[in-house]
Amino acid sequence: MAELSGKKILVLVNNQGVEQDELKVPAQKLRAAGAEVTVAAPESGEVKSLVGDWDLGETFPVDATISSVDDSDYDLLLLPGGTLNADSLRLDEDAQKIAKAFASSGRPVASICHGPWLLVETGLVDGKTLTSYQSVRTDVVNAGGNWVDEQVKVCPANGWTLITSRNPGDLDAFVGAIEDQLTA
Repeated sequence: MAELSGKKILVLVNNQGVEQDELKVPAQKLRAAGAEVTVAAPESGEVKSLVGDWDLGETFPVDATISSVDDSDYDLLLLPGGTLNADSLRLDEDAQKIAKAFASSGRPVASICHGPWLLVETGLVDGKTLTSYQSVRTDVVNAGGNWVDEQVKVCPANGWTLITSRNPGDLDAFVGAIEDQLTA
């Protein structure tokens, strides 16, 4: 496991519908490696997760509201999936601004499953090669991205690095790629 002391990670989620393990596993592993992980949602309180977009999962505390965070304080942006989560988040103007700020400043973004919908919405997948949950493929291609079916894809095109994975089964490779990026 990489040593990530001093690294700060911003996780953007909706208050409801995030895929449980796509929030829980990266947050736990990155914190265990020494990173400071902030979970930001539109509203304060808690995040209600789902398992497989269907079954109720665990709840997680919200550390900050999306509108209150200063994105410049963070080294990496993490976008978990979950259909409801990603579909709601893609329309959140504050989340859109944060994603654009990370890309324009050259800081990395990591996104899994349906998480790339926010990047599709903001035009950030244009010219990028990425993976995602299979049903997001058409959206990625229509937005100018190149979709691949790989466990993890790291793309440095357009002056910023995008790390993507397909689903919870890819979490070990996904978190490993995040750690590699933050220690490079």
